[in-house]
Amino acid sequence: MSQTLGIFLEAYREINARKLFWVTLAISGIVVLAFAFIGIHEDGLTIIAWDVSVPFLNSKIIPPATFYKSMFAGMGVKFWLGWLATILALVSTAGIFPEFISSGSIDLALSKPIGRLRLFLTKYASGLVFVALQVTVFSVASFFVLGLKGKTWEPAVFLAIPIVTIFFSYLFSVCVLLGLLTRSTVAALLLTLLVWFGIFGIHTFESAILVFRLTSKQQLALSQRAVERESIIVERFRQRTEPTDPSIIQSAEQRLADRKKELESNQSTIGKLEIAHNIAMGVKTVLPKTAETIGLLERWLIDLAELPEQPEDDRAKAMREFDIDQQQLQEEAILEVRNRSAFWVMGTSLIFEAVVVGLAAWIFCRRDF
Repeated sequence: MSQTLGIFLEAYREINARKLFWVTLAISGIVVLAFAFIGIHEDGLTIIAWDVSVPFLNSKIIPPATFYKSMFAGMGVKFWLGWLATILALVSTAGIFPEFISSGSIDLALSKPIGRLRLFLTKYASGLVFVALQVTVFSVASFFVLGLKGKTWEPAVFLAIPIVTIFFSYLFSVCVLLGLLTRSTVAALLLTLLVWFGIFGIHTFESAILVFRLTSKQQLALSQRAVERESIIVERFRQRTEPTDPSIIQSAEQRLADRKKELESNQSTIGKLEIAHNIAMGVKTVLPKTAETIGLLERWLIDLAELPEQPEDDRAKAMREFDIDQQQLQEEAILEVRNRSAFWVMGTSLIFEAVVVGLAAWIFCRRDF
């Protein structure tokens, strides 16, 4: 146990000595201060000491608690921790294994009475400390900002610590495996970013197909109503006892035929989109869900009922029967994503990580250094 603790502390000191650790910590403090300098009131926002009138963003529309929680989950976690801080963390930790196996330090470590597997897992866990410490400091500071500025003390803020650490571990496992294979810090980092970009591309493709599928479902419902309306009109023309211009009947029958063709086309389109979406979901199932994992925090921190409803004018209400309802479309897309189970999001991602880490551990234990 003492050997494991010693290796862990040594790895922690190496990460702590890197300048990027303190740079990232300082930027996290600046981000939290930015939250503290922004306020919301009945007329709009307050930025430091200046009042800005924003008709669509004020405390009448969105409560201060929801406003600050949205900023924390959106800008703080999704943008800062989920992108910029993660890239800095990968830059800082990508060299842990390549530098360890290429320098003479591995010979000294292997000479100690400690198994290779325990040595590997200890070094791997030490890499996750970088992110865990960063997120802990950020979450504690944000907790007090939400309490003092938003008048809401949310313990759920601390869920960011395990969620962001788990999210980073997906990418770090890939980086470790690539580092052992290439023995190059730069190659491991660039290839990991490429893998991350590929995962993001698949996520974007699935999200687009989801929106297209939901849009097509609304379009199908509109086509069905259009066929019903045209059928009623044609039937009424046929049942009239007084003479009717044949061209009018023919025009109505032609519109009905066109609507039926449109209905068949929409049905065919939905079928194709369902297949494409199922394929995309199948691919995502075996890959780490980086975006969905970060999204779990917003799901557990902010309830949909807290979000303000979008105002709808009379014209939009009147056109809803004849056109796509964009508000309903957005709500359905958000609800479908939120209904995906946490096991599918994190469980299958952790299975992917376990396979990658297992392969990296096998290489580390079997390779002759």
